[in-house]
Amino acid sequence: MARWKALPEELDPQVREFASQLRRLVDRSGLSLAAVADRTGYSKTSWERYLGGRLLAPKGAIVALAEVTGTNPIHLTTMWELAERAWSRAEMRHDLTMEQIRISQARAALGEFGPPPGGGGPQSPPQRTAEPLPTAPRPPGMGVPVAEPGAGRGVPPQGPDRGVPPQGPDRGQGGGPGTGGRRGLMMVVAGVVGVLLVIAAVVLLTDLGGGGDGKAVAQPTPTPSTSAPSLPAGVKCARDSCTGQDPEVMGCGGAFAKTVSSAKVGTTLVQVRYSQTCQAAWARIQQAAPGDQVRISAGTTAGGSGTVDADKDAYTKMLAVEGPASAKACATLVSGKKGCTVPQ
Repeated sequence: MARWKALPEELDPQVREFASQLRRLVDRSGLSLAAVADRTGYSKTSWERYLGGRLLAPKGAIVALAEVTGTNPIHLTTMWELAERAWSRAEMRHDLTMEQIRISQARAALGEFGPPPGGGGPQSPPQRTAEPLPTAPRPPGMGVPVAEPGAGRGVPPQGPDRGVPPQGPDRGQGGGPGTGGRRGLMMVVAGVVGVLLVIAAVVLLTDLGGGGDGKAVAQPTPTPSTSAPSLPAGVKCARDSCTGQDPEVMGCGGAFAKTVSSAKVGTTLVQVRYSQTCQAAWARIQQAAPGDQVRISAGTTAGGSGTVDADKDAYTKMLAVEGPASAKACATLVSGKKGCTVPQ
């Protein structure tokens, strides 16, 4: 296992075991990564990510590897399903952690403004308290004590010796604070009625407004949904959202892709890979020399390019296309030769 680098420490045990099993299969087969890539249809760069624990291999790649190495695909698929669940749980934990970090940052930012002046909302004045005030017992025969202005406001009288309640058409029976309570209630009701009248006027004016031909203003019709249909498990984009994305990372390669056109430039093979599921295409170059380049285009729309390194193969990012016939891959070799695929 000296050919492999150590797996990341933060990998889930299920994912770690699965990646180790894939490494053992490749070792037992005696194939190089370039040979595995050529026979499975997945690039060498992708297999380096799968076997290095940096990316979970899609199910299509696992089935293809099982066929290449003569392994029972059922057992390997079972291990993949366990690893896929563990990978999803890890992604969910990561998303929750990032969400908590964002919430904490938002709270910290809001806390910079400090509490409102005065240490909070307005305090009720002491004389407005609804708690009954204690009264000292008075000897029989004494009159009602003179109250300080504003004192005892809103406090119900205590006992029969509190004196005659103030007279008035709006006082509550028994000396209760009728005037203030009823007046406050009437103000609240008046305010609510006023708000309702304003809302009714706005609605009426809105309905009567609009075009000068007297027609009512047409309500905006809901835009037909243009969201992509539900995608298969592991596929993360469709059409325009795939442009500029890695086909292997977004799950558009493997079983969801096929070669729709190819060309030979010297001994170098140039291909257009197309995914009907993702409605996107990308270019791939194989049996190339370091420095050779490949690019993808669709009509007058130019896509990304890829440069070959020591792996002798490369592929571009995806480009959304109308169909497989509209995509073209072109190669420029370090030797000066150039060539493009012809749509089939």
